[in-house]
Parts: sequence; C-alpha cells; structure tokens
Amino acid sequence: MSENCSGNCSSCSSKCESKDLHIPLNQYSNVKKVIGVVSGKGGVGKSLVTSLLATAMKTRGYNTAIMDADITGPSIPKAFGIHEMAKGNEECLFPAESKLGTKIMSVNLLLEDEEKPVVWRGPVISGMVQQFWSNVAWGDVDYMFIDMPPGTGDVTLTVFQSLKIDGIVIVTTPQDLVKMIVKKASNMAQLMNIPIIGIVENMSYLECPDCKKKISVFGESKADEIAKELGVPVLAKMGINPATANLVDKGSVELAEDKSILEAADYIEKL
Repeated sequence: MSENCSGNCSSCSSKCESKDLHIPLNQYSNVKKVIGVVSGKGGVGKSLVTSLLATAMKTRGYNTAIMDADITGPSIPKAFGIHEMAKGNEECLFPAESKLGTKIMSVNLLLEDEEKPVVWRGPVISGMVQQFWSNVAWGDVDYMFIDMPPGTGDVTLTVFQSLKIDGIVIVTTPQDLVKMIVKKASNMAQLMNIPIIGIVENMSYLECPDCKKKISVFGESKADEIAKELGVPVLAKMGINPATANLVDKGSVELAEDKSILEAADYIEKL
C-alpha cells in the first residue's frame, strides 16, 4: 500500500492488497456511533456545534463523548468548565466528565498549563488523535462527537482513515467564501467514502431583542443552496446568541438553549 493512499480503493489503479486502516478500540471502550464535526476553515463554530449536539444527545439519555481532535486549538474543556488534568494508569487514560456526564478528552487535559501552546508537527499531532481513540478508556458510548480542526489536512485525513466514522456534520456560515470551503470538505469526505449527515449554518442571523426581526449580519443564508448542491439536508440554522457565547465563556455550555440544534439532534437520532 502506498504511503500516499487516500483510503479510497474504488478510484485507485494500484494493484496493492486492500487493508483495513481502522485502529481498534481498547477493551475498555465500546463506541457505537462516531460523528465528526468538520469545516474547511476556522472560526465557523465547530466546537460550539459539537458541544451543543453532545449535550442534546446526553439530555435524551444517551451516553455521549467528545474527542477534541483540534490539538493545536483545543476549546472543548473550557466550554464545559473542565480545567483539571486527565487521570490514567499504566494501561490507559480516563476521560474527564462534564457536569451532565459527557466524557471528554482533549490535549488541554494533558497540559499542566492549559495556556501553553502545542507546537508539534503534523505526524505527532495525528499520532495524538490516534491515541485518543485507542488509549482512552471511553467505556460505553452511544454517540461520540469529534471536534475536528479546520481544513482538510493531516488530522482530518487521520480521522477519516483510522477511525470508523459513521458520518460528518459540516458547519458553515453565510459568507460566499465559506461556501467554497465547505465544498472542499465535502469533496474530501466523498473521496474517502465518509457519509455527510447534513449541514449546520452557524451565525445565520441575529434576532432583534425588541422586534424579533431576523437580521442577516453576514449576508443572506447560503445553507439551502449549498445543501441542494451537495444533496444533503440542512440540519440547523443557528442564530447569533450573546447568551450562548456568555455561557461558553463561563464554562457552562450545557446550559445553552438552541431550538435549531435540537432539530439537528432529532435528525441524527433517527438515522
């Protein structure tokens, strides 16, 4: 097998034997569904969408977990108010748990100083993501959400190849530039035979607190147009909510309320 293998055998002319590149879980983990939250660029709200989806599924009685695969820009622990270091033994690491019981693993839980930068090259970062999958005792998990870094680089390739992903949620915002970037992420997923569950448009509008009129701060929504081109549903159109931003800053994202994300959770639950 070539070191440049994309994992997509259907379009490959090489004569190598097909191999399963998926890394097995350890004996202490049983993860049923794995959903990646991706986008082609940063700043669109992947971590927020990941946090809200995991919380929505947790409040429905499912065992949920979040793998923070954004190694150089981790934000999941802070959103959930988790600041202590992860514990472990000679065999494995143990994920931290949020107030509601969502299991979380992030590189920030392995650093003595959470503000210390992670200055690693791509292969080391990819190796850390693989260890989060194989060396963490996740226990029984119904839904694991993976908060992916922006772009279509090493980590995204590692996750798509090494982990048994059931599907991805693509996060976007209304700008035209993001539309092009979303298609890059979509094309990568299709190239590697990863199902696209749907699209979440963040910062879709701002609701006036007085008249309740929806203001398109970043331009008119592009979600329906993009979804039609990709042949996938729009799972949610999330508005700009200062209250949610305040809760994230306080480490209380689990208290945030967003009706559109609940609709997205409905769709995922029915799959």
